[in-house]
Amino acid sequence: MGQADESGNALGDELGYEQARDELIEVVKALEVGGLSLDESVALWERGEQLARLCERRLAGARERVNAVLNQGDETS
Repeated sequence: MGQADESGNALGDELGYEQARDELIEVVKALEVGGLSLDESVALWERGEQLARLCERRLAGARERVNAVLNQGDETS
């Protein structure tokens, strides 16, 4: 799975929203099924946290871009 840098950010921020979301879904499924060691569960949980933060950043960026376009439309009116 992905590794984290010193700040706790997932390396491989090149993942798009859909890829990160799909991987997060798989992480959640694996945790729900169980049968993992404590170390494996913690590692999956940490990866899930990284993926969730990445999804939030991607959504925030998209929201900012939409707002910028909408604000440009207001200024030209």
